[in-house]
Amino acid sequence: MPVPGERAQLDRHLLRDTAYEKLCEAIVHGTLTPGEPLHDDALCDWLGLSRTPVREALNRLREERLVEMEPQRYTRVAALTLDDVHEIVPLLAVIHGLATELAVPRMDPPQIQALRTENDRFVAALRASDATDAYAADERFHAVVLAASGNAELPRAVARLAPRLHRLEYLCSRSLPGRRSVAQHEVIVTRAELGDAPGAALAMRANWMTLGSVFERALAPQA
Repeated sequence: MPVPGERAQLDRHLLRDTAYEKLCEAIVHGTLTPGEPLHDDALCDWLGLSRTPVREALNRLREERLVEMEPQRYTRVAALTLDDVHEIVPLLAVIHGLATELAVPRMDPPQIQALRTENDRFVAALRASDATDAYAADERFHAVVLAASGNAELPRAVARLAPRLHRLEYLCSRSLPGRRSVAQHEVIVTRAELGDAPGAALAMRANWMTLGSVFERALAPQA
C-alpha cells in the first residue's frame, strides 16, 4: 500500500490557520487599524510564512468582513462602521434568544449559579471600568446559556460572528454597558430560575440590543 500523501495538505491547512489566527487577533485588537493597507510581502515577513497561506487567511478574513479587497487595487483592514453593529447585533440577539428558550427548561441549579457568578464578575468589572474583564464575564455568562441549550449549531453560529463582535468590544472599550445591561442579566437569571423560558428569552434579546446601543454611541460621529 502506498504511503498516503496527505501530510503536505495538512501542513498547508495548519499554516493557513496560523496566519488567520494571528491576522485576526491583530485586527480585532487594533494592532492593524481600520483602513490599513495589507501588503503580502510585509505580512509574509511578519508571520514568517509563504504567500499561499497568507493569501488564504486574507480570503477567509474577507469572507468574515474583517478585510476588504479590490483586485489589483488594494487589500486593507475593513473599516468599522455602524453597519457592523446593525448586521451582527440583531442576529446575535436572535441566536441567543433562541438558545435561552431551549436552555431554560434544561438548566440545573449549578448552571443557574454559574450565571449569577458571571454576572457578579460582570458588575465588579463595570465598577472598576475594566472593559476586558467586563466583556469576558459577559461572554462567559452567555456561554452558560449556549451550552445549556443542547443545540451544537448555536455556538457555531456565535463563533462565526465572534471576531467582528470582539473587534467592536475592543475598539469601543471606552463605552461600557451600564445599569440596564446589569438589570437585564438579573432578569435573565431570575426568569431562568423560575423556569420562564419566554421571559428569559425576551430579556436576553433586549440585553443584546442594549449592547448594540452602546456600540452605536461609541461609533457615532463626534459633533
